[in-house]
Amino acid sequence: MDNWADWILNRRHGGDPAELERTLARVGKIRDRVLANGEVAAGDTLLDVGTGDGLIAFGALAYVGASGRVILSDISHDLLDHARHLANQMDVARQCTFVHASADDLSAIADESVDVITTRSVLAYVENKPRAFAEFARVLRPDGRISHYEPINRLTHPEPEHRFDGYDVTPVQDLAHRINAVFGSRQPIGIDPMFDFDERDLVSIAQAAGFGEVHLELHVDVTPHVPQRWEVYAGSAANPLAPTLIEAMEEALAADERVRFVAHLQPRVEQGDGTFSVATAYLWGARGRSRASVPP
Repeated sequence: MDNWADWILNRRHGGDPAELERTLARVGKIRDRVLANGEVAAGDTLLDVGTGDGLIAFGALAYVGASGRVILSDISHDLLDHARHLANQMDVARQCTFVHASADDLSAIADESVDVITTRSVLAYVENKPRAFAEFARVLRPDGRISHYEPINRLTHPEPEHRFDGYDVTPVQDLAHRINAVFGSRQPIGIDPMFDFDERDLVSIAQAAGFGEVHLELHVDVTPHVPQRWEVYAGSAANPLAPTLIEAMEEALAADERVRFVAHLQPRVEQGDGTFSVATAYLWGARGRSRASVPP
C-alpha cells in the first residue's frame, strides 16, 4: 500500500475507529460545501482531482443524477482500486470513470469535456500549481466551474519555539526543536508545496489560468484543543508525507529523552491544554459566468 492510501485508510486517524468517525464527520461538511460552491447539477460531468477514497465524487452522484457521471482521478493506484471497490459495493460503478493522473497532468482527459472540477486538500501537494489550474481550464467546458478547499499553512506555520502543535513545551523546548527538525526535513516550511502559497496566490493563479469569475473565502480558526487519547494523537500523521509523532520521536530522541518529552506532553494532550490553529480557504469560480453568478 502506498503512502497516500495508507494515510487515508489508517494513519490519518491512528487506526482508531472513533477518531475516524470524527474525521469523516468533519470532511463530510467540507464535501457538502465544495459541491454547493461548484453548483453541481443534474446531468453534469464532475471531475474529482485527488479523489482519495472518493468522498466528494461519490457525494456528487446525488447531484448529477442518473444522467450525470463522475471522474475520479488520483496519483495513487491503491486509492483508485479502493474507490473502484467502493463504487461496486454501492452499485454506482456505471457512472464512474477512474483515471490515474496528477493534478498538473490531466492529459488522459479530453479538452472541454467536464462541467465541474473539485479538489479537497490536493493543490497543497502540487508543486506546479499554475500548471494544475491550466489543466483545469483546458478540460472544462466554456461554462465550466471549479470548487476547491485547501489548507493555508503559511498563516499558521512556523509556530513560536516554545509551542509544539499548539501546546506549551517550554520545559522540553530543546527536545521539541529536534522533533520539529524531523518534520521539517520531510516538508521544509517555505519550500514544500504545502507551505509555498497563500489565499492570494490561489486567486491570482486562477485568474491567470483564464477563470473570469473567482471567489475565495478564508477561514482562520483558533480554538482550544479537544482532549485526545495519547495513543491516537501520537500514532496519527498530519498528512501522507509526514511521520507520526512516535516515528519522529524515535528518530530524533534517545529513549530517556522520549520518556521526558512524553511525560510533559501527554497530560496536556489528554486534557486538551493547548490551542488549535488552522487556516483554510474555499475557492470557487468559473471559466465564463457561473449559474448563480454570485457567491452562495
